[in-house]
Amino acid sequence: MKLTKLAAPLLALGLLIGCTANVHVIGDGPKGGATVKQKQWYALFGLVPLNNVDSKAMAAGATDYQIKTVYNPDDVLISIFTNYVTVSCRTVEVTK
Repeated sequence: MKLTKLAAPLLALGLLIGCTANVHVIGDGPKGGATVKQKQWYALFGLVPLNNVDSKAMAAGATDYQIKTVYNPDDVLISIFTNYVTVSCRTVEVTK
């Protein structure tokens, strides 16, 4: 009986957690697969950026690369604790 009471909230939570991604391909796209990741932090539920993530600097002069901005499950876990102070994050990945 206890397992049933626990399974329903866990199933609901699993259905609510999802990831979103925005992908931008620059030039011909990534060639080698080297990926650089940085967290982008926001306050006031995304209205005020707290740090500057420069995807062009992350590409380090490459002319063919991909920028992927992701809100994935680890960002959700971090936001569970930081949303109380209106801070959230997302991950920016640059693949060369």
